[in-house]
This record gives sequence, structure tokens and C-alpha cells, in this order.
Amino acid sequence: MNAHAPILVTGAHRSGTTWVGKMLAASPQVAYISEPLNVLHRPGVLQIPVSKWYTLVCEQNEAEYLPAFREMLGFRYGLWREIRSVRSGKDFLRMGRDFSIFVRGRLLGQRPLIKDPFAVFSAPWFAERLGCRVVITVRHPAGFVSSLKRLNWVFAFHDLLDQPLLMQKWLGVDRAEMELANTDDVIGQAALLWRMVYRVVARMMKLHPSFIIVRHEDLSLDPASCYRDLYAALDLDFTPKVEEMIMNASSSENPAELSKKKVHAVKLDSRANLDNWKKRLSEAEITRIRKITGKTAKLFYSDEEW
Repeated sequence: MNAHAPILVTGAHRSGTTWVGKMLAASPQVAYISEPLNVLHRPGVLQIPVSKWYTLVCEQNEAEYLPAFREMLGFRYGLWREIRSVRSGKDFLRMGRDFSIFVRGRLLGQRPLIKDPFAVFSAPWFAERLGCRVVITVRHPAGFVSSLKRLNWVFAFHDLLDQPLLMQKWLGVDRAEMELANTDDVIGQAALLWRMVYRVVARMMKLHPSFIIVRHEDLSLDPASCYRDLYAALDLDFTPKVEEMIMNASSSENPAELSKKKVHAVKLDSRANLDNWKKRLSEAEITRIRKITGKTAKLFYSDEEW
């Protein structure tokens, strides 16, 4: 069953989930499904709307989600739903892409690979109710914060605060800090979000030791070896063609930093990208991030890695 189980790749956004998902999708054994819990997801992929970033799906509210996810994992594409929602040429091209992924996945008997950072709080549900193998990416808190600072991506904590189940299950202790967070303070917002996500991940690991944690930095330093191990853990074949694709995506010939117009591209000089946060952040900002992320950061990174 392990060799046929769906795969969920999750973690905080900007933590390498797209890179990991795409590199696993280099295998012809899997079909790549992108972010069904994104509030902007296409209705052909997932039949129900999602109104909150980082929506929690769990036993208490699964009735509205379970049929839709089972349909998706069965590669049943909602073609008519999608056609009714098409508003632009870009929408039309996305429909063609997603429809072909679903048809090919069904015809070839591929394993669904869901790449979705916004599923991180729901990872136990994906494992228990959908039988997913779960891979969680971690990125150094300063690297995560610097990425959001560069893009000026603020985060609306009300999407978390307005979810009673999420607050009750995972984030109740963070309510006051979220309510006081400055909407223009990208550094403080991002550091707090990192701490919350990975404190929950650390708790999950105790309850679900089969979850696989991969650090963005380890993958960047030695992509061939780390991805070979990850492929083995997921019962995927690490072929020479797969290795070539992974090395091409992380080659030193690639840019050290992606254009802001291509924030989801994966061809990057992985080693050079490791230290970009040290150039983007001031010493005061790094000190602040370390203070906010505190004990949680120590679970994943040593003092020497700051």
C-alpha cells in the first residue's frame, strides 16, 4: 500500500514545497496536483470553495471536504465546473493543464502528489482519512522571513483567528499575539507564522512518526543524495533521468535568486540561495526573528546555523 499511497507535500508557504513537489513529480509514477486548499484553487481540481488561508480540515468538519478530496484523488476532473468558471485565456490554459494531468494520472495509474503548504495544519487528517504519505518541508526561519520580506507578502492572521476549530486544536496559545500583530510588519508577522506552523509540526511528529521532515537547507546542499533518500522513503524509483532533472534544477548555472515575476519557479542555484537571507536582513532583524521563533527554531536548527 505504501507504494500506491497518495503523497502530501506541505509546510509553510515559501519553505520549498513547490521545489520538493516538482522534484518528486519528476517521477513518472506520480501526478502533480497543486494547492487544492489555496483560496484561489480551480473548481475543476477541487469541487468545493475554500475561503481561508491555512484552512483546517479535521474529523469535526470533514463532511464537507471528504467527498471532494476523494473525487480529486480518484482523478475525476470537474470539467463542466471548470468551463463555467473560465474568464480568461490564462484560465483556459490552466484548465487544459489540469485536465491532462487528471486524465493521464487515471490512465497510467499514477499516485496523486498534492503539493499544498496550506494543508500543513490538516496533515494528520490527510494521513488518517486519505491514506497520504506526508512530507513536511522546513526552511530556516530567517530564510523564510527574508523571502516574505523580499516579496512584501503580509499575512492576514484573521484567516486563522476566524477558524474556531483551528484555534481550539492548534493555535489557541497564539491568539493574543495574532490579534496584536501589526498588519504592516512583515518581519514580525512572518516570524510569528513560522513559529506557529513549526511548533505544530513538532507536535505532529510525536503523534505521527511516519511523517517525513525535510530541511530546505539539506536539500540545497546535497540535492542528489537527499532526494534519493526521499524517493526511497516514498517507494519511488530514483532513475538516472530523475537525478538529471533534479541536478539541472539545482545547478550552479542557474540564477542565485529568482525574479519576483517568477516566484514559483524551481530552477535555482540551490547552494547560492542558502545565504541570501544574510544579505537581505539586518543584524537587528535577524536578532528579532531569532527571539520570536525561540525554542521552536532550536528543534530544527542549531546555534551555528544562525
